[in-house]
Amino acid sequence: MANAGIQLLGFTLAFVGFIGSIASTIMVEWKASSYAGDNIITAQALYEGLWKTCASQSTGQVQCKVYDSILQLPAIVLGTRGLMLAAIFLCLIALLVAMVGMKCTKCLAEQPEQKAKVALTSGIVLIIAGLLALVGTSWYGHRIAQDFYNPFTPTNSRYEFGSALYVGWGAAILIIIGGGFLCCNCPKQDSGKAARYPRTNAASNSGKDYV
Repeated sequence: MANAGIQLLGFTLAFVGFIGSIASTIMVEWKASSYAGDNIITAQALYEGLWKTCASQSTGQVQCKVYDSILQLPAIVLGTRGLMLAAIFLCLIALLVAMVGMKCTKCLAEQPEQKAKVALTSGIVLIIAGLLALVGTSWYGHRIAQDFYNPFTPTNSRYEFGSALYVGWGAAILIIIGGGFLCCNCPKQDSGKAARYPRTNAASNSGKDYV
């Protein structure tokens, strides 16, 4: 029962991280215009994401524009896109596999060793997916910090971390922790030994009866 509870907790954390990674990928606020130093802009706020850019006016009006060409995008945007999409795809596959390997499901109930291996595989894939999401968000955040502290970057062109980065970091951590919990499941070897002892005793008793 303890292993089943740990598996269920890991699956829940990984599922929440999966939803968070999707939300982070879709969100526009990957980086937001900075107001540090002399960059005081109260009329509008600029946001850039993986798919489009938005400008929020002080009146509450928001205008967004989708990137026109993929080939003209910076390598950081294309790379982060690929990492996040790969993390989402692997996480989805791992969650589907985890449903088969979890002890609270009836699939492969007659094969506990195979069921444990399936759960372990899903946990490993979840950890890989979480690492991909963590690398993507950290890479993008590192580029923002690098451009911010670059003295040659114009003041009006400096950006800070957006809310999508924090959502992505949190989602990646949840996926990794959830995958770790699914990997903690170990098949009970004592049950196999316990099943062997009665058979040997039964065999010996039957031999005595014949004698």
